[in-house]
Amino acid sequence: MRLTTKGRFAVTAMLDVALHGSAGPVTLSAIAERQKISLAYLEQLFCKLRRSGLVESVRGPGGGYTLGRAPERLAVADIMLAVDEPIDATQCRGRENCHDDRRCMTHGLWAGLNDCILAYLQSVTLAELVRQQRTSPCEVAVLHDERPPRAAAQA
Repeated sequence: MRLTTKGRFAVTAMLDVALHGSAGPVTLSAIAERQKISLAYLEQLFCKLRRSGLVESVRGPGGGYTLGRAPERLAVADIMLAVDEPIDATQCRGRENCHDDRRCMTHGLWAGLNDCILAYLQSVTLAELVRQQRTSPCEVAVLHDERPPRAAAQA
């Protein structure tokens, strides 16, 4: 199983909103600058997060995004699932057709791993991540979006 930048960046951006949202709505451009994530990518992620009710948008001057619910009630799994990040270690994506259209011998192992990963991500709240960031004595590294801009990639 591999987590994509979609899930990682969504959690990072939500943590940024939680950390900086006490002063009012947080703009995507501020998140993009602080976290070094492309604004276009954040727009895609926040569209999904908003549709899932995890964030609310505030329009107009001073607008941006706020959390859709208290950070104590927002699990990392909620964020990952909202942006369609697959939490699946099986080869067949849970369809049980991994070996000649039948369930493979190790399907139960990987399905069990999925359950453990999901349970862990459901147990970690955004409030816990905020607490960790605020009590962390060291400088925190920032994730960088190293992908080429979309227009340059198509040229």
